[in-house]
Amino acid sequence: MSSLVISIPTDGQPLPGELRRAATPAGILVVFAHGAGAGHRSPFIRRIAGLLAERGLDVLTFDFPYMAAGRKLPDRPPVLEAALHDAVAAGVAALDGQARAVAVAGKSMGGRMATHLAAQPEGWRCGVPLAAAVAFGYPLRPPGPRGGDRVSHLARLSVPTLVVQGTRDTFGGPDDVRAATTNAPRVRVFPVETGDHSLKVTAASGQRQEAVESAIADAVAAFAREAASATPE
Repeated sequence: MSSLVISIPTDGQPLPGELRRAATPAGILVVFAHGAGAGHRSPFIRRIAGLLAERGLDVLTFDFPYMAAGRKLPDRPPVLEAALHDAVAAGVAALDGQARAVAVAGKSMGGRMATHLAAQPEGWRCGVPLAAAVAFGYPLRPPGPRGGDRVSHLARLSVPTLVVQGTRDTFGGPDDVRAATTNAPRVRVFPVETGDHSLKVTAASGQRQEAVESAIADAVAAFAREAASATPE
C-alpha cells in the first residue's frame, strides 16, 4: 500500500485529501467521507481506510469545506454533497483510468451524505459508474431535540448500500435501521455486537477491537467487489 496527498478542486477553496493505493488494486475507488466532529486524519478514518486498501481497494479520504477551513459547524447538505462529488471526480482523475467503479462511503454524517449521492443518480458526473454506498454508523436519529427526516431518500437508492451499525449506537441500532428501511430494498445491515456509534466494542464482549475492524473491512471489501462486478462499465 502507498499513499498520495492530493488537493481536490472545488468551486471554492481546494480540499485536502489522501489517496491510499492498494498494492494489488481491484479497480474500485472508495471515496470515504468523515463524520461531523473529526476530519479525514482522525484515527477511525485512517484505520478503516488502511484496512480497505490492504484488501485491494483504492481509498480516498478528504476534508469537507468547513473542516478544511477550521470551522466546527458542518456545512449544509448541498455543500457537503457537492464536496463529496468533487472528491470522487478528483479520485477518478488521480487514478487516471485505473478505476472501473466507485463506492461512496462515510462515517456518520459522511455516510448519510454518501447515501444522498446514491439516491441522486441523475446528478452523477464522474465518468466512472457508482457501484455501491457504505455508511459506518448511520445517524438514524440524533440524541437530543434535533430530528428531521433521515430515511425517506433511502427508498430511492440507485445502488446496493451497506450500513455497518453497532448494537449500542445511540443514533439507532441495527434493528432500528432495518425497521426504518423496510421500503429500501437496496439497504443491507452489517451488525457490530456491542459496537457504539464509532463501532467501538466493549471490553466485556471479549472481542478485540482490531479483530472487529478487520472483520468489518472484510465485509465492506467483499460487498464493494460484489457490487462492482454487477455494475456495467
